[in-house]
Amino acid sequence: MLEYDLIQGAAAAAKYCGLKRRKIYRLVETKQLPYIRIGRCLFFRKSELNARFRSANSGKGAPN
Repeated sequence: MLEYDLIQGAAAAAKYCGLKRRKIYRLVETKQLPYIRIGRCLFFRKSELNARFRSANSGKGAPN
């Protein structure tokens, strides 16, 4: 099941979230977005992205 929850790369995460790739990198750099780094590759969990942006939509901790 875990393989269905992972997204590889900032571009794929940006597309999934409806954001620009640069915004994903900024959120990673400022530790506002949970990620897994394996070597130079970034991985994101869909469940964590959903939770992060669900709270942003409710007015709590909206990403800048």
